[in-house]
Amino acid sequence: MSKIFKNYPEIMDELEDVKKIMKKSIRSSEKYFDEAISPMINNGGKLLRPGFLVLSGKFGDYEKDRFNNLAAVIELLHMATLVHDDIIDESNLRRNTESIQSKYGKEYAVYTGDYLFSQCLIMLSEYDYDRENLKNISKVISKICLGEIKQFNFRYATNMNFRKYVRVASGKTAALFSLSLFVGAKESKCEESITKTFAKIGYNIGMAFQIIDDLLDYKGDNKSLGKEAQRDLIKGYYTLPLIFAINEDKNDGIKSILNKDMLDNNDIEKIIKLVNKYEGVKKARNVAKKYTFRAYDNIEKLPECKWKNVIKEIAKGLLERKY
Repeated sequence: MSKIFKNYPEIMDELEDVKKIMKKSIRSSEKYFDEAISPMINNGGKLLRPGFLVLSGKFGDYEKDRFNNLAAVIELLHMATLVHDDIIDESNLRRNTESIQSKYGKEYAVYTGDYLFSQCLIMLSEYDYDRENLKNISKVISKICLGEIKQFNFRYATNMNFRKYVRVASGKTAALFSLSLFVGAKESKCEESITKTFAKIGYNIGMAFQIIDDLLDYKGDNKSLGKEAQRDLIKGYYTLPLIFAINEDKNDGIKSILNKDMLDNNDIEKIIKLVNKYEGVKKARNVAKKYTFRAYDNIEKLPECKWKNVIKEIAKGLLERKY
């Protein structure tokens, strides 16, 4: 279970229920799906998106079963994108276990991601959810796809810049964080101004989260990250720490390495040293702080209740995380 929510037993209990709903949703006559997907659910991930949905829902008219089902949809949607990501990136590790595409092959992984998407649609039909929420969920699926395509089109681009990076991260990551907080508030019948504030909070937390994820790629290892470190760099996805370092490297030493046909371990080590030399990680962390502080400002606009400070504490924890 997510370490992020360990100090909030009420949210932890809700997330345990969300996991049970997810496990139930993947059962079918084809035993493969349960065998392949269960390890991803059991190993948990951070469960941030469903956790945020539950939190924003508690600012209004909260119904446990209704909201936990919706939270499970959001997490299954996220998992579907991860399964497909691993195919494209040829990743062997996901949530500290062998990825589906590595263990079962790309064909099965494609079907698994599609199956997860289909289960999301079925689960959304089980309750009379707000029409605007259903529309926004569909829009965000589209945004995620567009963000992934943008990222793919920018592969190996040594002229990658901050503006392009934000376009990718906002679609690929921030959109789903924003959706999670918006959907919870909207479904609990919060005022429109509050739901919009939650959407902004989610966007800023999501951007900070992605930036921290990217800088940890230059600091962490496979075990601590739960996935393969430096995978983005190897596959040609140049993220913010590297972008900042390239801009500071007037001798083009980093570009000369990146322009090689294939990078070996020695090349990766050189790039990591240069990224740290030019303070790419430090500068990226400062940008993550700015997004987090924007989230803080928006959190202050929320109505007073015990959950308001919880959201702020979690945003702070995500900024300081090492995994």
